[in-house]
Amino acid sequence: MTISFGNPFEILLAWSERTLKVSEEQSALEVLIAAEVPIEPGCMTGACGKCATQYVEGAVMHKDSCLSDEERKTRFCPCVSRADGCLVLPY
Repeated sequence: MTISFGNPFEILLAWSERTLKVSEEQSALEVLIAAEVPIEPGCMTGACGKCATQYVEGAVMHKDSCLSDEERKTRFCPCVSRADGCLVLPY
């Protein structure tokens, strides 16, 4: 059985000028870890905030339960959250 996390999207790593593709079967966290971006996984459910990371541009679809409305303006939890289109991270 294939799990769908949601629509596919891209992550642009601004400093390294790399573009990562996140398929509907992958979490953003899985893709970032595979690309050796220094993010530590936590609960994998969006409840702890351990993997919360900064983004600089993009339309994030927040699916976590740990970030405040203010934090959501600049951070997202890649274990559960998605983006509409391209998400830019400062890596």
